[in-house]
Parts: sequence; structure tokens; C-alpha cells
Amino acid sequence: MKKINLTITGCMGRMGQQIIKSIKKDKNFKLVSLTENRKISKKIDGITISSNTAETFKKTDLIIDFTIPKCTFEVLKIATKLKKRVVIGTTGFTKKEEALIKRYSKKIPILKAGNMSLGINLLMYLTEITSSSLGKNFLSKVSEIHHKYKKDYPSGTALMLGKGIAVGKNKNFYTLLGKKYLNKKTFPYGDKINFNSIRKGEIIGEHEVKFSSGKEIITLNHEAFDRALYSEGALTASKWLMTKKAGLYSMRDLMNFN
Repeated sequence: MKKINLTITGCMGRMGQQIIKSIKKDKNFKLVSLTENRKISKKIDGITISSNTAETFKKTDLIIDFTIPKCTFEVLKIATKLKKRVVIGTTGFTKKEEALIKRYSKKIPILKAGNMSLGINLLMYLTEITSSSLGKNFLSKVSEIHHKYKKDYPSGTALMLGKGIAVGKNKNFYTLLGKKYLNKKTFPYGDKINFNSIRKGEIIGEHEVKFSSGKEIITLNHEAFDRALYSEGALTASKWLMTKKAGLYSMRDLMNFN
């Protein structure tokens, strides 16, 4: 099998660094370029860190993007012109930005996931099923904990789980989006889906979905102990996306959930 030429954007970030480590253990990939949104005078594995340009992306087959929304759209603009595939792990997009990503996907294959973990994507699927099965008599809320360096909140994964609740109720997520709390020890259920985000220490990621009728509580949760599960998921997504036509895909498509 021919190796997949790979570019990592945001290569100095936590996920960028982890993906570089994981690539060394996966013979399906060849790292051809690395980018950052600021000038960095250093090399990683003999590769000079560049900015996002057509020249940088020319030799790549696929780009893995773990950056910020502004950088993601910089990448998508160039990738679309060059017909390059993109795996997006960046989070924090607005509703308008989500729609723009969908437009780009009409021209190139894009896999976008707020979380690349197979376990988290299974949790989302179970959240949809639970929400659908329990019906309107149960209120729901989502909580998440991440390391103190994570800036956006709620996490992309928490929002994914909120969308899973909405899908289960056959409702538009944005009409069910409730309050967003930060660093609260406790937070209430509501008519809409409330979120609580905690930032502390070096925690890789914990997510919990609760459903309450007032008489009983059902809890679904996931804890991540090793950041490699995200980078390995991103590489699995990359291999899968290489066989796909233009379109917007998710880990759900990869895992073949119906």
C-alpha cells in the first residue's frame, strides 16, 4: 500500500505533537509538512515548520487540522483549491462557521469530529438512543472536565453530546441549547440542555451526560487516560477518508452507526 503523505497544522499544539508521535508507529503515513500560525525557527524530524500556503500543501494527500477556527478556514481555502482531503479536529465553531465547512465539503472530502476517540463516538450514539427512548419526561445536562490550558468551553465533545440529545428528541440542537457554566461544583437541569465545564490540572478529558425524571437519574460517561487515543483516532479517520468522495463525514460514518 502506498504511504499517505500527511500534513499536520497546529503542529506545536498538544494534539499536533501527539499525532507526530503516533505517525512514527504507523507505517501507512509519511509526514511531508508541518505548519503553525506563528513563525517558528525549528525543525521536527527534519521538516521545517511553515505557514499555511499552497506551496506547503502541494505534496500532501491529506491535512490533519487541530488549530483554531480562523486557521481551519485558512487551511480549507487552500485545500479546496488544491483538492486535498482534510480531517478537522478543531472545535469552537459557530453555527455560521459550521455551515461554511459544509459548503467546502461539496468540493473536497472532509471528516470533522469534535472528538476522534472511538469510545466518545460510541457514547454519543448511546446518548442519542437514551434520549430517544426516555422521551420528554426526562431532563438532561452535560458536564465535562479538561486540563487548565483548554480555552474553549463547552468542549466540542460536550456540544456533540448535546447534539446527540437533540437528535434523540428529534429537535434542532440550537433551540435546545441552554446555559453554559464554567467551573461550577453543581449546576441545574433545565427545560433546555445546560452545560458545565471545569478546567483544572492536566486532565485529558472527562464527559458525562445525565438524564433525570426527578425520580431516577441515568448517567453515561467516558474518561480518557491517554492522549494517544485521539491521535490514533485521527489517523484511523485519515486512512478511511482517503477512499471517500467529496462530502462532510464524521466518526459516526467511519464506525458505521445507522
